[in-house]
Amino acid sequence: MTGDHQTLALLLFSTFVAVTLGITTWVSRQRHGSAEEFYAGGRLFSPMENGFAIAGDYMSAASFLGISGVIALYGYDGMLYSVGFLVAWLVVLFLVAELVRNCGRFTLADVVAARMSERPVRIAAGTSSVTVSVMYLVAQMVGAGSLVALLLGGTSETARTWTVIGVGALMVIYVSLGGMRATTWIQIVKAVLLLGGTVALTALVLVRFHGDLDRLLRTAAERSGHGEAFLAPGLAYGGDWTSRFDFISLGLALVLGTAGLPHILSRFYTVPTARAARRSVVWSIGLIGGFYLMTIVLGFGAAALVGPDAVRASNAAGNTAVPLLALDLGGGAGSTGGTVLFAVVAAVAFATILAVVAGVTLASSASVAHDLYASLRRRGAKPRSEVAVARVAAVGIGAVAIALGLLARDLNVAFLVGLAFAVAASANLPVLLYSLFWRGFTTRGAVWAVYGGLVPAVALVLLSPVVSGSPQSLFPGVDFQFFPLQNPGLVSIPLGFLAGWIGTVTSPEVPDAGKHAETEVRSLTGAGAV
Repeated sequence: MTGDHQTLALLLFSTFVAVTLGITTWVSRQRHGSAEEFYAGGRLFSPMENGFAIAGDYMSAASFLGISGVIALYGYDGMLYSVGFLVAWLVVLFLVAELVRNCGRFTLADVVAARMSERPVRIAAGTSSVTVSVMYLVAQMVGAGSLVALLLGGTSETARTWTVIGVGALMVIYVSLGGMRATTWIQIVKAVLLLGGTVALTALVLVRFHGDLDRLLRTAAERSGHGEAFLAPGLAYGGDWTSRFDFISLGLALVLGTAGLPHILSRFYTVPTARAARRSVVWSIGLIGGFYLMTIVLGFGAAALVGPDAVRASNAAGNTAVPLLALDLGGGAGSTGGTVLFAVVAAVAFATILAVVAGVTLASSASVAHDLYASLRRRGAKPRSEVAVARVAAVGIGAVAIALGLLARDLNVAFLVGLAFAVAASANLPVLLYSLFWRGFTTRGAVWAVYGGLVPAVALVLLSPVVSGSPQSLFPGVDFQFFPLQNPGLVSIPLGFLAGWIGTVTSPEVPDAGKHAETEVRSLTGAGAV
């Protein structure tokens, strides 16, 4: 890339960072230091504001960089990510949004602990939430490293390393100083920028092909080197039965995982009522739906205009397809239009990463302080001391995410997020649904449901081709691969539900009918909700 690209993009990076740090500083001066203020922003956001913030939280680097890259490389099969992420919101809207807002206070564990023994349930749910959050953060770190490496010429490992460290440091600052209120406003600003940039790129792609989608798809197929197979199922997931099962596993993880993501569930607590939570999801579905439809156009546009070979040469996992597409749409390398459009897209993508890592870090630090710390160390800790623990936890989680992000820097970000979704669907979704809808659910069932999904999901990832046994693995030089699928969802999600059922039916505990009735009334009517 030319020096103009670097200068302009870095200027736009710096502008966004300065604006967001300004928001964080302003909010930090106004906050009262209470747990409700830090975790939920005082529950003062309107449905529209929260809808934009949810969209900002959900439209991550995986969406903007990873999905378009997968589509550019694998065509039809890459669209599974777009469809899966979008359909997942129907599960959230119909099953959990309103009920979670009524039953909980700050975290997933609040919903489950309402009718169970608090200590074991909070420890299990807190552990699961932190694990999912760290896996999700790793994907954002990888996206940041790929983006800045492209900006600086695509060869500097040092630049990637320092970028990941810098993003980690910024996310700690956002969360520690500003809490949920600052994080929410950063999400809103980022959502507006991302949607604006995506609309502009999509319009330019369609203009280039005179609005002829058929011509766009045929050109993409011709340049892909695969012909009509590029537009048919099976290029990435149809070679054999293993890849077909991988396809099913990934689909399950994407559709079911959203309802178990801690940073998405925590957003429902930032509005004053359950009705506002439901309306927030309606707003977010509209925004997210439009965005994911546009990622399909961008993916095929990158295949048609840039070409899969050029995308793969820049980044083997396809994470740089959209910035390269912007460069081409603006007039190519060296042109003023290309320089400006590339810089704007790179800055928007960087803003996306910063905003998402802030939201995920806040959710995970809340789980550490509100669930793990409060259960393990000082039961009944004062809210102010709990908030202090959350700030310290943000630093530790940031450090872990930085280390893992450096290790996984050559994997596709959408693929990495798929793993996080699989763990969320395996460990968090079963316990959440059982708690809300099963009258006989017990404490043992809750703990077994979490660990029965979490442990197999993480273990199967460690024993899969993702970690060892293939040239694309994290450790290509060793082979301890025993599980053939890249995504564990097909096995670990049923195991989570099964473990919860077995734990409940074998438990000597008699379910508290009174607590269940109270939870049911509260979840459905909002009576007594915080």
